[in-house]
Amino acid sequence: MTPEQYVQDKAARSGSSFYYAFKFLPPRRQAAITAFYAFCREVDDVVDEVHDAGVAATKLAWWRREVDAAFAGAPTHPVTRALLPLAAEHAITAAQLQQVIDGCEMDLRQTRYLDFASLARYCHLVAGVVGEVSANIFGRTRDETVAYAHRLGLAMQLTNIIRDVGDDARRGRIYLPLDELQRFDVKAHELLRREPPWGYSERFEALMRFQAERAHRLFDEARALLPAADRRAQRPGLMMATIYRTLLREIEATGFRVLHQRVALTPLRKAWLAMCTHWRER
Repeated sequence: MTPEQYVQDKAARSGSSFYYAFKFLPPRRQAAITAFYAFCREVDDVVDEVHDAGVAATKLAWWRREVDAAFAGAPTHPVTRALLPLAAEHAITAAQLQQVIDGCEMDLRQTRYLDFASLARYCHLVAGVVGEVSANIFGRTRDETVAYAHRLGLAMQLTNIIRDVGDDARRGRIYLPLDELQRFDVKAHELLRREPPWGYSERFEALMRFQAERAHRLFDEARALLPAADRRAQRPGLMMATIYRTLLREIEATGFRVLHQRVALTPLRKAWLAMCTHWRER
């Protein structure tokens, strides 16, 4: 299997909304975003799939060395071998890849966030930096587009957090800010136990509605920040925004029943939303 086949398979198997947006890009941009996404999946999977924190930390340290070696001209992993020939062309730096690893490493050290400011710092690493790199690959020409990419990355990461409250609780993690749990009188143990009736209550729904309203606001702010000159080039990001916002509305429609299930869109619906956005933003 070639490095290009490896990253393509990694992206396809993830079933991510990102994959559907990639398909509308020209070949070299598609190759670059696919390789970058595969890198993000590799390091994120270390945290999600390796249950021993010490082993996970060792694996992330290996990825740090691999990034340095790759940018020194000696990549060994299929992901870095696919990504490095395209890095300079799309302004991808070693520092950005290291920041993505920094974000994943936070998951090994931290399972709670006291307030939204501390959560936003985490989101900057795991989503804002990813948004910035993606915007460069898509064809950014304006500095203002970086602010758009970071705001959109935050909106999408908050949507992930809302969707994954139950999955994260199974791993002992709570990403909802603790001061906001206190504000709505939702107890951490209610989320972590996930016992019938699954911790659902008017208090929980009010908390989650507050989270969703903030995510919607960030989606609106991101779109307003995108300069007209870059709108066409940034269509893949707008496709992802459409898919994620539709997912957020689906979660709202369930009454935020996310503790015992993972709400998702079908692949066909994701593809349809991507295609509709592609044509609307022409």
